Amino acid sequence: MQKSIFKISKMDCPSEEQMIRMKLADLKSIQSLDFDIPNRKLTVFHAGDVAEIFQQLDELKFDTTILDNSEVAHITHSIDGADNERTLLWAVLIINVSFFLIEIITGLLANSMGLVADSLDMLADGMVYGMAIFAVGGSIKRKKTIAKLAGYFQIILATLGFWEVIRRISGVDDMPDPAFMMSVSFFALIANAVSLYLLQKGKSKEAHIQASMIFTSNDIIINFGVILAGGLVYLTESRLPDLIVGIIVFVIVWKGALKILKLSN
Repeated sequence: MQKSIFKISKMDCPSEEQMIRMKLADLKSIQSLDFDIPNRKLTVFHAGDVAEIFQQLDELKFDTTILDNSEVAHITHSIDGADNERTLLWAVLIINVSFFLIEIITGLLANSMGLVADSLDMLADGMVYGMAIFAVGGSIKRKKTIAKLAGYFQIILATLGFWEVIRRISGVDDMPDPAFMMSVSFFALIANAVSLYLLQKGKSKEAHIQASMIFTSNDIIINFGVILAGGLVYLTESRLPDLIVGIIVFVIVWKGALKILKLSN
């Protein structure tokens, strides 16, 4: 049995992890994959030469290098707590989808593109969690189909969001409600903080849980951005801060969708 450790510099979220898993899924020589998302490392237990594995990883353009390759007697990690991890993923999925609904409705009522964009980011996260849960145990074809549908759906939502931002920049619309923006984003921030707490409390070392923590931490930063935009709307009496935050979040959603579509090929 061979143990190969790779440094993958651009592996920093659930999308990259899923892309790598699917890219390597057809290699029969691989016995196990052990992801270390925070340190951007992947340990592969496999038979045969490491060159074929490296070639597949290199095709993803994630800046991959081989750190170590050695002989081992057996796989040196175990998989425990799968039921607990599934429960955690369901919890954060429910939180994300719930706040997607809350933010999309209040965003439309408050005339805030920042809230609408943040709601789509919550939905995008929910799709990643849902895809991970629903695809467990399924075939590679099934996983790729789910990924492709999720990617196209996110692109449609992000495109509609960009179009609405352009329409609002060129048109005359009501000012967004800064109090609504800040209060709803504050509760969304709390929801993401609860999600992060639940994930950390589980103390799981599994890659998808570690990646979910990074994803949720990024969402908290976005929540602070919408709160800041609400404050600037109030101080400047301008729609621009809200529109700028909306554009930034739509770009994040768009990039995430492209990653998922690349994953599905």
